[in-house]
Amino acid sequence: MQIPPFSLEAQISEIGDEIEEALIKVFRSGKYIGGEEVASFEKAFALAIETSYSVSCNSGTDALILALRALNIGQGDEVITSSFSFFATAEAITSVGARPVFVDIDSKNYLMDLDLIEKAITPRTKAILPVHLFGHPLDMDKIIAIAESNNLKVVEDCAQAAGAYWGGKPVGSYGDIGCFSFFPTKNLGAAGDGGAITTNDFDLAKTIRELAIHGMPKRYFHTSIGYNSRLDSLQAAILNVKLIRLNKWIEQRKEIAINYINQLSSIDSIELPSNTFVNNSGHSWNQFVIRIMDNSFIKNIKSNSDDVFDNLNRDLFKTELHRLGVNTIIYYPIPIHLQPAYKNLEYKEGSLPVTEKVCSQVISLPIFPELKSIQQSYVIDKIKELFKK
Repeated sequence: MQIPPFSLEAQISEIGDEIEEALIKVFRSGKYIGGEEVASFEKAFALAIETSYSVSCNSGTDALILALRALNIGQGDEVITSSFSFFATAEAITSVGARPVFVDIDSKNYLMDLDLIEKAITPRTKAILPVHLFGHPLDMDKIIAIAESNNLKVVEDCAQAAGAYWGGKPVGSYGDIGCFSFFPTKNLGAAGDGGAITTNDFDLAKTIRELAIHGMPKRYFHTSIGYNSRLDSLQAAILNVKLIRLNKWIEQRKEIAINYINQLSSIDSIELPSNTFVNNSGHSWNQFVIRIMDNSFIKNIKSNSDDVFDNLNRDLFKTELHRLGVNTIIYYPIPIHLQPAYKNLEYKEGSLPVTEKVCSQVISLPIFPELKSIQQSYVIDKIKELFKK
């Protein structure tokens, strides 16, 4: 049996006819930029996130850039965020001329360690950019309290967390701005790139919308230097079909995650998502991430670096699973602060020890709503088989 880390095959089989009908309708309308489908999606998405406004754009990366620009964050400013994320989180900060300042993560949930934020604040700090990584929501009450006491803005990176909740409210509704990605592998995925920004601030929504269309509040009248970042009508049509199913898909993901946790909890060499992940109904389970904690897969290898040892251990585990037909992904093997592109920030190995350790141990098991019970059992059985050996 071959188990993919992610697949759209069953989803397309289920809703393909409805998507085709929606796409044909757009084609026949001749309205490929903006139009009814985009307006309908923005209204529905704002309702889903429980915000007053939603502005669609070309990608999750553009959503972050537009958000930072709308908040006038730029040259000489600093934004506090996590190094354990996709590169775009920091890239967006750099793209507007600001400097990303990384804080270490909590070893139990892989999210930004909130107790470290205030220590990282300087007179140049303008915002906190929390990342709801893998669909797990951060404690937004605590982040908002820190931001308000230090007069900082909050931009939520919700790229992997559409449909996640904290304290009964959707992520993306707490900060000044929420930023979402509709990359195909996300819980709410388009058939290509796409993104959206959510906010309760009318002026911010207006500014973001203008920036996304060349700084143009009305046709051929430009009040700022913007650029072109629009969600295509075809992508909006697909998202309109999918959005109404998002909650159902997240419930299916949650069932898979709980099954993994219940079935793999007896393996001491694996660190599973902590119990708070299960008890917190707000997790949207975009990824199911485990850590390989000991030397189970490596013998007679000597190294001066524990991290190298961990990498080899995790990578061999991944290779063995692949040999057995279980395909996995590593999110993320290299933390952002140690990427060559950020050598100018002068972070050294060991500067964010928890982040670096976690990067050397994590691996993501297959998870998507249509993952069948027999497939889940196969993944679980093969993992148990490897550790039994």
